[in-house]
Amino acid sequence: MTVPVETFTEEERERLAPHFTNLDRPVFGLVNLPETVKGAMFARYSRYPGTLRRMFLDEFADSLPEVSGSATSGMDRGEGQRAADLYERIFLGYGDDSVAQLGGAHVALEWTSNLLTKILQRPRLAAYLEQSTRYIAYDTQLDAYGYRYHRDARFGPEYERAMDDLFSTYSHLLEGVSAWVDGEFPRGPDESAAAHTRAVRAKALDLVRGLLPAASLSHMGMYASGQTYEQLVLHLLAHPLAEARAYGAMLLEELQKIIPSFVARVPREDRGGRWVEFLRERRGAADALAARLGLDEETAAAAPSVRLLRAHGTEEELLAALLYESTATGEEEALRAVSGLAPDQRAGLLRELIGERENRRHRPGRGFETLTYRFEIVSDYGAFRDLQRHRLLTCQWQRLTPDLGADVPHEVVVAGLGSEYERALDVSRSEHARLHGQGLVEEAPYALCLAFRIRYVLELDARAALHLIELRSGREGHPSYRAVAHEMRRAIAGVHPNVAAAMTFVDDSTEERLERLLSEMRNEAKR
Repeated sequence: MTVPVETFTEEERERLAPHFTNLDRPVFGLVNLPETVKGAMFARYSRYPGTLRRMFLDEFADSLPEVSGSATSGMDRGEGQRAADLYERIFLGYGDDSVAQLGGAHVALEWTSNLLTKILQRPRLAAYLEQSTRYIAYDTQLDAYGYRYHRDARFGPEYERAMDDLFSTYSHLLEGVSAWVDGEFPRGPDESAAAHTRAVRAKALDLVRGLLPAASLSHMGMYASGQTYEQLVLHLLAHPLAEARAYGAMLLEELQKIIPSFVARVPREDRGGRWVEFLRERRGAADALAARLGLDEETAAAAPSVRLLRAHGTEEELLAALLYESTATGEEEALRAVSGLAPDQRAGLLRELIGERENRRHRPGRGFETLTYRFEIVSDYGAFRDLQRHRLLTCQWQRLTPDLGADVPHEVVVAGLGSEYERALDVSRSEHARLHGQGLVEEAPYALCLAFRIRYVLELDARAALHLIELRSGREGHPSYRAVAHEMRRAIAGVHPNVAAAMTFVDDSTEERLERLLSEMRNEAKR
């Protein structure tokens, strides 16, 4: 595995050294910085085209006092012997894992493939920020590296030729689609030129992002507790993807510099070593059983779909749960009371309990968590990437393959570029087949464009569903995941109509538009 290596001048290295745990590796920790600065840097990360250390030099270093020395000798380095002894006694000696929830770290993981970002974002209790394909164009080449995609000597020169073809086509289509969007959505009299230009660019990037392969490299910022990092490192080290194992080892090394006591169990053969073996054995057993039952091959191509597999709970149980904290009786008594009401009375009662929501951030009470839904979704990989990031749900996904087909945006077809788009998908499909035929089953998905479909399951409660559906149906969202959100709401309406009715901030509009225009205008007004 090779990744781009950034170089810095001696002066830049001196400025960076106190704040980053290394200056030449793709995984590094942030130290000796105020929490607000670390948070602001990660917030800027999604729209900044370069690396985090370069961003620090460009946009943050001049506003901070200089600190001498290295990151490993600064104020964040020493846990203190007394604290380390305490963790050794409580965390390792007594196995009190809750102690590991009380400390955390900011870590950047750069030059990660889109396959790896999904693995890194799997833990629930963590915060992530990932470079966005909506704001970052992949049409330029890095000096001495080329286009931004994952490389591996095992893949051969055919792989690089195919990837270069995909990125070259992406670059060409980005130019053509941008011109079409600009002509299709001319600037209005009340729109600033700058906001309109940014909105046109965002829509064009949205329309062509499906051509980017899963090998495309991204940068990710992460903040998590020691317990979350421990679990993540173990899963990375146990993963069949070589890139995941490599990043797991680098992540462990950097965490040992910042919060060593929190990950002390990982390198121990009798603790972390056996844990990794268990995870590998568990995955191997599932793979073997799926093959034995004939469930390891796709039988037919599947169109995009959202299916509600099952729903748990009733609206009467929802009402009882919402009332529970204000009652002095058991939940069964509350359930009997609301069950005796007429349907229209229950609907009115639910509206009262939800209250007057002024915006989508005004969410109903935790009683909504009594209802749960399990959805099976087939969508393009790009939409899956956005939906998978939601923390308060269970997401399980299958391996990305070309078997479910791919989506071609109709706007690209209207722009007269559909045949070129489809040709690139054929290149992607053929390279996947070649890698797969060479036995590189886990690695073959690197070659697949984000337009190819994947099947996955989302299981979530009604409160999380309301948040996800209102957020992802917004007019500024990507059309592919907006469609998923609308179908989820429609399916919920079939079993719990009053829950669906509570989703008052769902945007049902379908007209074609510059999705980011209003947001860009608001941001410009704020500036």
